[in-house]
Amino acid sequence: MTTDATEGHDWGKSDFEDVYDRPDPRAYFTRLRPLDYRIPHHAQPVYRALAEERARRAPSRPPGAVVDLCCSYGVNAALLNHDLTLADLYAHYTSPDVAALTTEELARRDREFYAARRRADAVPVVGVDASPRAVAYARDVGLLDAAFAVDLETADACPDLARALGNAWLITVTGGLSYIGPRTFDRVLAHAPRDVQVAAFALRTVDYGPIAGVLRDHGLVSETSPELHPQRRFTDEDEQRRTVARVTALGMDPAGYEAEGYYYARYYHSRPAEPLAPLAP
Repeated sequence: MTTDATEGHDWGKSDFEDVYDRPDPRAYFTRLRPLDYRIPHHAQPVYRALAEERARRAPSRPPGAVVDLCCSYGVNAALLNHDLTLADLYAHYTSPDVAALTTEELARRDREFYAARRRADAVPVVGVDASPRAVAYARDVGLLDAAFAVDLETADACPDLARALGNAWLITVTGGLSYIGPRTFDRVLAHAPRDVQVAAFALRTVDYGPIAGVLRDHGLVSETSPELHPQRRFTDEDEQRRTVARVTALGMDPAGYEAEGYYYARYYHSRPAEPLAPLAP
């Protein structure tokens, strides 16, 4: 995601816009690997468990779609639907074997790479991101079933995206809540089914309250747990200092967390306020 449209970004988070505007993911993984960016790793078992729960509730029903906001190059889709880890993706995209390839050559290799590792229980994934190049690559190599390059903070969903949202059962976001906020979720949920769920990982520098308020207006209740998940190392001491100040200003203690050199995120899960009924075939 390349557009910062939320107030939560003004604590001074480092800018990674350049790696989201490349024709393929190599710069993204090369830049983030030394920072130990790992939040998709923490999200992987959570999203798979939600997909398995959905399949158990309606084994004969079409799976519906997962809509991944701020999807960039389709990392969450890769981890959800393939027998791969985040470490595998880092190794793949930073390997000397791919360094000299053109984007077209890498895309051909990636189509084979992902097809060979596709899980039998894979589910459709729709990607939404402000970066046209990132979503185009993820769609081209088969990670996304549909891709939309749009900033929902500033624009409404187009008719095709509105139709895709109408088939969603799960909305996901990891690492993107520094860039999107209540406006995006209001526009998404205006088209989503009433029983859609939202699974989001938010940095502690982000006030999730306004987002939870919008979800509540659409009939969803949000819950979280005390567990915190490391997202990535700080790029420098200035970023750490600004983040510690932001966390403290929000009434949280950075000791043992941001004070030790990493961003930390909390997981939020939102479901319909009414209990979920069994799904018809």
